[in-house]
Amino acid sequence: MLTRGTTTARIAVLAVAVLATGLVLAVILGHRGWFDAGVYYGAVRHWTATGQLYDYVRPGTPYGFTYPPFAAVCMLPMRLLGWHPAIAVGVALSAAATALLLYWLVDPVARRRGWCRWYAFGLAACLCALTNPVRDTFSFGQVNLLLVALVFADHQLTNRQFTQSRWRLLAGVGTGLAAAIKLTPALFIVHLLLTRQWRAAATATATALGATGAGFLIAPEVSRRFWTATLWDTDRVGGFANMSNQSLQGLIARLGPHLPGRALWAVAALAVLALWAHRLHRAAAARDTLAAYSLTGLACCLVSPITWVHHLVWMLPALIVLADPAPDPDAVMGAAPRRPGRRRARTALCWLLHLVLSSGMVWLWHPDGRDLGTLLGGSAYALTTLGLLLALPIRHHPEQPDDPAAPEPPERTATPARTSAPAPAFRERPAPAGR
Repeated sequence: MLTRGTTTARIAVLAVAVLATGLVLAVILGHRGWFDAGVYYGAVRHWTATGQLYDYVRPGTPYGFTYPPFAAVCMLPMRLLGWHPAIAVGVALSAAATALLLYWLVDPVARRRGWCRWYAFGLAACLCALTNPVRDTFSFGQVNLLLVALVFADHQLTNRQFTQSRWRLLAGVGTGLAAAIKLTPALFIVHLLLTRQWRAAATATATALGATGAGFLIAPEVSRRFWTATLWDTDRVGGFANMSNQSLQGLIARLGPHLPGRALWAVAALAVLALWAHRLHRAAAARDTLAAYSLTGLACCLVSPITWVHHLVWMLPALIVLADPAPDPDAVMGAAPRRPGRRRARTALCWLLHLVLSSGMVWLWHPDGRDLGTLLGGSAYALTTLGLLLALPIRHHPEQPDDPAAPEPPERTATPARTSAPAPAFRERPAPAGR
């Protein structure tokens, strides 16, 4: 039970953290003026006025609408709002998605570790707001956090509290909608297939196809143009070597124009997908569903040809996995982990990665530089994503209930129950089994 003094101290610390976060966000460089929201807003108005969606280019820029037509259908209510109300609604939706995502990610850790839940949530929200991807998502007026929340809603629906719930039947709807709005999350449908969640995979596929079909019914000519021409025109979104592009393709493009960029990217993307599939299988076997979803988010960022910094909000769940030590089935709530040294090292690494993601260091270099600094510093976010895909901890969760849709964990030798009888002084070694 908390004392009044402890509660007051936590309120004071949290108030200072919120104030400091607000000051940093107010004075830090990189305010984007809701640029992407302006593209959405102008494109939707242009579409309703002329019937053309992908002809729109924001005045004074080369940028236009690049999402599938279903995304524009979802944004049609912007046509009814003025510019500032549209911005307010967009920010409110992203804030709600962020709060929901943090609740899903942080609250289970706080409850298992015996932390004060509202205090942990508040500090996590401040740290989240300082990261470059989250800052840019809000500042550009992007939809990334909404997509992450849609996908992780499916993660929640496959958790054990929904095992016998009718809501479990909706698992896959969020993933399908996210894939129909923006193509990158479609890898999560492959995730569902590889982890043998057949019902959720079928639901996600049907939802994505149904939403895409709705786009065809509402705007057949616009849809035909997108799927046959606009989708393949990568010049519409900017050069691959742009420092904001933190994908494998961006990293390769910054190595030099003399390289066979597309061929090298294809080989690298296949290697990353093979690594992702291997680690995803291990996470599914251990029933660490959060690590599995985190690995897929990291793979999405790497293999996509264009991964702007604001797309890296998919890294946030991986940071939670890295910060939270492996659950100990013998530990009680609030107990110290068995290996405090490893936990301290992991915590230090989390702080380092948070500092890197909050620094905006990728813009200290120029894409035409061909030195080691450009490779390491200018591609720091891409290298961090790759490092997490390689080394993200996978925790065994023996407490998870049996799920017929999940792969069976590796067989373990049964351990006899402990009794109060003393152990025998000598235990005969069993004969080796034939092979």
